[in-house]
Amino acid sequence: MPTVLRWGAYRAFFYSNEGEEPAHIHVRAGDSEAKFWLHDLTVAVNAGFRTHEMSDIIRHLKQNRDELMSAWSEHFGD
Repeated sequence: MPTVLRWGAYRAFFYSNEGEEPAHIHVRAGDSEAKFWLHDLTVAVNAGFRTHEMSDIIRHLKQNRDELMSAWSEHFGD
């Protein structure tokens, strides 16, 4: 599980066996985890984050989207 970003209690990462799916990132904090599609940062799955947390997470991912896309491409060879 390569970690791409950390901020506060949050960790943004991807699973190494998910290269067949479109580019996406997982974010975890405590027992909560969400999955976001990188092309438009929409939520694919949310397991435990509250609405206000999701807004903050999406804002942070938008600020770092280029870095996230580069990390995906480097890891999966896209």
